[in-house]
Amino acid sequence: MEQHDDAAGRHTPVLLQRCLDLLAPALAAPGAVMVDSTLGMGGHTEGVLRAFEHVRVVGIDRDPQALALAGRRLAVFGDRFTGVHAVYDEIRDVLDDLGIASVQGVLMDLGVSSLQLDEADRGFAYAQDAPLDMRMDPTRGPTAADVLNTYDERDIARVLRVYGEERFAPRIAREVVRRRAADPWRRTGELVDLVRACIPAATRKTGGHPAKRTFQALRIEVNGELAALERALPASVEALAVGGRIVVEAYQSLEDRLVKRALAAGATSSAPPDLPVEPETHTPYLRLLTRGAEEADEAELARNPRAQSVRLRAAERTRPTPDHLRTTRRAA
Repeated sequence: MEQHDDAAGRHTPVLLQRCLDLLAPALAAPGAVMVDSTLGMGGHTEGVLRAFEHVRVVGIDRDPQALALAGRRLAVFGDRFTGVHAVYDEIRDVLDDLGIASVQGVLMDLGVSSLQLDEADRGFAYAQDAPLDMRMDPTRGPTAADVLNTYDERDIARVLRVYGEERFAPRIAREVVRRRAADPWRRTGELVDLVRACIPAATRKTGGHPAKRTFQALRIEVNGELAALERALPASVEALAVGGRIVVEAYQSLEDRLVKRALAAGATSSAPPDLPVEPETHTPYLRLLTRGAEEADEAELARNPRAQSVRLRAAERTRPTPDHLRTTRRAA
């Protein structure tokens, strides 16, 4: 695999200034710590470390190559940066290992990273022929080829329909199973050709590349992305000190729906609506900082076309989570 050391030159962080502005009130505290839950090539973390000279950042990523690239990029900041090989739903364990009880900020930039898209051999991009891999951590777990070669037709259709919102999931799944009987799936180019053949020509004229939804679905399945996100959101909120802030950037509707639900749950009273007085234990423990999901403006899109589909949401912790609403263990 070709190696690239210029992480800064290859990656423009999405909505960086907006993220910094939202995090600033929390990160102004002396000794503030932020977790970059999706470190990638370190663009957001570099922005934070330059903007807030006293802040320490713990960067989490499941991709060893991303950690290595970001580590070289951020070495200039010394012990203000700590990189950890983990998945972001392990945030509590990561902080416990580092002796950190709570943090003032959590940043999550979801989806596939620039590094993974740009490295052809990783198999994330439908525009380049490559092995059907798609693992964010290439050291473990099944590949996209394993999914296509071992799942039954019904399960393949379910993955494509649920995670890719693909209208033609049954047709694609049927063809995947039929063709693998003669030759196992190995290459992304072969899959792109199959998907294109399964989607009617009239439909292919709109909605972008015909394989986009299938590749998204396989990537989510291979990496367990939505299940990890569903665990990571409450765990990240529980890691926040009172006054701490969480900022999340999502790039497709399934992710954004989970983010919206988790933040709204914390910002909504849990008291029955007919109670004359709201008990203190039922008051919200989050305050929403954005009105709905924020999108990239024209200036941001001109700088960074990969911001096209971003949906940003943020919230501030106003008090500890009441016991009856907590789904994860609290900070020590």
